[in-house]
Amino acid sequence: MPGFGRSPPYADVMSDDESYELLGFDNVLLPVGDLGEAVGFYERAGFTTGFRLDEAGIALLKVGGETPGLLLRQEDEFGHRPPPWPSPRVWVEVPDARAAAEALTAAGITLLDEPSPVATGWAVEIADPWGNVLGFTDYSKRPELGRRP
Repeated sequence: MPGFGRSPPYADVMSDDESYELLGFDNVLLPVGDLGEAVGFYERAGFTTGFRLDEAGIALLKVGGETPGLLLRQEDEFGHRPPPWPSPRVWVEVPDARAAAEALTAAGITLLDEPSPVATGWAVEIADPWGNVLGFTDYSKRPELGRRP
């Protein structure tokens, strides 16, 4: 990994006026302490498991019909912890964030706060047992910006 003040490894093949193109997300990796517990938590939160490779310590959770997903990666010494503040957050779009909050609560998942209005609609957040924060947001105020079901 390059250190401060050092050029990135590709610097000698790219001129200052060249760049690379970001094509989209591959996957979002989330560290977890126990793969089985994590898969159970996320399935209760509404995610579907795309695949699970226990020998590699990974499981892919699907997010809608998109190819990228949430990749859970087991870290053996990673115990339960509250979410650090500030913490990176991964938000996914849902048709109705307030209905998602009700479903999450019914599944025994604690909300970090009650659903709140945002510029595009409503949002609610949860944290997994390892402090990874996930948000569920809708586009009820700006449906033209949201995905079409």
